Amino acid sequence: MADLLPVPPVDELTADQLTRYSRHLLLPGIGLEGQKRLANARVAVVGAGGLGSPSLLYLAAAGVGHLTVIDDDEVDLTNLQRQVIHRADDIGTSKVDSALRAVRDLNPTVSVTGVREHLDTDNAATILAGHHVVLDGSDNFDTRYVVNDATVELGIALVWAAVLRFDAQLTTFLPPSLAGDAAVQLRDLFPVPPRPEDVPSCAEAGVLGAMVGQVGSIMAAEAVKLITGTGEPLVGRVLLLDALTQRTREIPLRPAGARAGASAGTARGWMPEAGESREVVAIPEMSPPEVRDGLAGLQVIDVREPGEQAMGTVPGARTVPVGEVLTWEDAAALADGPVVFYCKTGPRAGRAARHLVHLGHPDVRVMTGGILGWIDEVDPSLPRY
Repeated sequence: MADLLPVPPVDELTADQLTRYSRHLLLPGIGLEGQKRLANARVAVVGAGGLGSPSLLYLAAAGVGHLTVIDDDEVDLTNLQRQVIHRADDIGTSKVDSALRAVRDLNPTVSVTGVREHLDTDNAATILAGHHVVLDGSDNFDTRYVVNDATVELGIALVWAAVLRFDAQLTTFLPPSLAGDAAVQLRDLFPVPPRPEDVPSCAEAGVLGAMVGQVGSIMAAEAVKLITGTGEPLVGRVLLLDALTQRTREIPLRPAGARAGASAGTARGWMPEAGESREVVAIPEMSPPEVRDGLAGLQVIDVREPGEQAMGTVPGARTVPVGEVLTWEDAAALADGPVVFYCKTGPRAGRAARHLVHLGHPDVRVMTGGILGWIDEVDPSLPRY
């Protein structure tokens, strides 16, 4: 593959670097010249979470000269199931600080800086400028579009991935300055940003931790290939990974202008869940104390998954996962009177409530804050997760 990125090599590697990276030096396509380019490369990683953790560790191990870690969150106990760059002692501290410590411990020859800011349209271009590659390990579409637009503007290669439950999507976007008419970006994969309520987060739907590590490692490998000019990057191809069957497949991704007449196999991203293409309706909310005080006259339905429900529910709540609720074709299974849905924080309850409204039920509500709100305001004895 011809060199894609303008990363000049450093003049020399030290004796310690030659020993540390000796296994890279043996590889055709990387070798001494490629390792010198890695030593001069600047890579930004957006998010020090599930995808950023393995990406940062493998980029540091590979000898990337400078890493920038961007995250405004703190380490939480629930992160440790998949965010392997952090440790139990890091709980409550900045993810950036934890990631900086881990990178420096692994490879003190790598320069690393942290940015404890949320990327938005005002600061993204300034923060990302000067890097050769950006890895997007963020977990929401607002940030993904901000990162995409900034890298297109700056002419920077972007390695992108998204994970949910047992599935992942992964691709590499190149701006027109690097790929000409063949350039693709996130807006070619998702022309219109999905509504937040249409795409459940990992906190709502869960994610297999080991799969996240697998995907983050692939992202790091993509960056190494781009920097060293070896192999074939995932440009114009979306890699789909199913961890349950351990099968992968690819679908082509074309620039939006080339979509006319494209085959049905062209990548179009995850589709909304069943029932979510219809008009959104406003759903009344009830606070957890209001639900507690009105339990005798309410039909309360917990739409979380069984594993979540096993950790505790609202007293008397009926347990029906949201996927089952969305298969209901009428409201005959429910008695007359108000129905209150809840999940962990709210999005799944909202989907269930809107579905029931479309079925014609006259009195549907959601409990504000979900089970976490119930724990905070009513019953702190239940476990948070």
